[in-house]
Amino acid sequence: MTGRYCSLAQASAPVFAPGLTAERLGALVHGHRMWVNGTVLHYCFFDRDSDASVIAVPGTGEARRVSWVGAKEQQDVVRECFAEWQSLGVGLSFVEVGDRSEAELRIGFQSGDGSWSTVGKDALWVGTGDRTMNFGWDLTAPGERATALHEIGHALGMLHEHQSPFAGIHWDDEAVFTELAGPPNFWSRERTFFNILRKLEADEVNGSAWDPLSIMEYPFPPGLILEPEQFRLAGLNPPGTLSPSDKEFVLRWYPPLGGPLPPALVPFRSAPLRLGAGEQADFLVEPPETREYTVGTFGDGDTVLVVFEERDGEPRYLAGQDDGGTERNAAVRARLVKGRRYFVRVRLYSSWGSGETAVMCW
Repeated sequence: MTGRYCSLAQASAPVFAPGLTAERLGALVHGHRMWVNGTVLHYCFFDRDSDASVIAVPGTGEARRVSWVGAKEQQDVVRECFAEWQSLGVGLSFVEVGDRSEAELRIGFQSGDGSWSTVGKDALWVGTGDRTMNFGWDLTAPGERATALHEIGHALGMLHEHQSPFAGIHWDDEAVFTELAGPPNFWSRERTFFNILRKLEADEVNGSAWDPLSIMEYPFPPGLILEPEQFRLAGLNPPGTLSPSDKEFVLRWYPPLGGPLPPALVPFRSAPLRLGAGEQADFLVEPPETREYTVGTFGDGDTVLVVFEERDGEPRYLAGQDDGGTERNAAVRARLVKGRRYFVRVRLYSSWGSGETAVMCW
C-alpha cells in the first residue's frame, strides 16, 4: 500500500531580468530559493484556538474546520529534527520563537491537510498568519519521524529526489495516477504529476546523481516503477534517515561559519560578504575534479567577478565577465584542473539592502 506523501504546492516560476546568458540564468534558477549562509531561521508552532481552517473530507463532498495546533509530543519530534539538521554543522541556525511575526517558518499540525512545506525562501512570500509547513499525521508513529526531516529539508531548499532527471525512473503513469487517487492521499492527477511524475530541470536538483537513499526520496510500492528493473518488483524503500548526499548538499550550500569548507564538499560557496561599495574579497578554490565550472555571485549589489589561476605563486587571469562591467548576480564559466589552485575575486561596486553577496563555484 502506498504511504502518505508530502505534497508541495505548485509555485509560480521566478521571473528574472531579460538578456541574461544561459549560464547566468541557470545560476539564478538554482539558487533563488536558497537562504544566505549565516541566516538565523526562526520557527514557531501555531497555538491559538483561532488557528484553524476548513478542509474537504475526501470522498464525502463535505468540509470541516480543523485546528492547526499540535500536541507537545508532535512538536518535540519537529524540534528534534531541526536539531539533527543543525548537528551537521550547517551555517544556518534554527531558533524557536513564540511570536509568529518573528518566524520565517510557521508550523501547523492540521490532520487531513497532508504534510508539506514551502521550499527555502518561498516561505518569505507567505503571510505571517499562515502556515509555511504542515504535518497532517502522527509524527510519533513508527517511521514517521522521517516526515519531519523531509519537510525541514524542503525548508532548507531541497526538492523531491525521485523527480531528478538523473534518476532514470520510467513510471507506469496510469498505475501511479490510480494509486495516488485512493487512500490515504486522495490526490488529483494534477497533484500527482506535479509531485511525482514531473521531472525537475537539471539546475533545480539536489545533486548531479540520483540518491535513492535520500530523505527527500519517497518510498514506492511494487508496480509503479517499470525501470530501473530492481525497483519493479521490490518497490523503492529509502531508510528515512539523512543520507551522505543529503548532508553534502546542505553543507555545500551552508558551510560551517568561521571555518574552512571541508575538502570533500567542493564545489565552493562562501559565507555572506558584508562588503561596502568599492570593496572586494578573494577566495581560494581547489577543484576536486577537472571540468568546466560555473563561478557566480548571488545577493544584493552590482559586482565584477574574475577568476585567476595560480602559477608560480602569482595569479594569472583566467576568466571574467565578458564586458568587464558590473552586474547583479554575475557568473562566468571556467575550466578548472584538479590539483591546481584558483582565486575568485569579487568586487562590489554598489549595494542595496543587506549587501550580503555570496560567491559560489559548482
